[in-house]
Amino acid sequence: PVNMADKSTVEEPLDLVRLSLDERIVVKMRGDRELRGVLHAYDQHLNLVLGDVEEHITTVEIDEETLQESVRQSKRTVPMLFVRGDGVILISPPARGASS
Repeated sequence: PVNMADKSTVEEPLDLVRLSLDERIVVKMRGDRELRGVLHAYDQHLNLVLGDVEEHITTVEIDEETLQESVRQSKRTVPMLFVRGDGVILISPPARGASS
């Protein structure tokens, strides 16, 4: 029998998200955006409330004359962010040894 009082039990996918509450996570979003921040809250739709957020946006522009691609990365910092769940592709703990 599984002890339901054990907070580290993983029985369904959202349990993994629960284990990351108050931890830094990486969220990959649609539109080549990546968020890194502290997970404060979430719901079954993967709406997230993140704190101390670093947003990385990758944009690819194509020069119409030369047809060369230029990849630009921009970064911004936000103290608190509400993320709508339908834009979330992936949630992960940060890679070990990653600079954040």
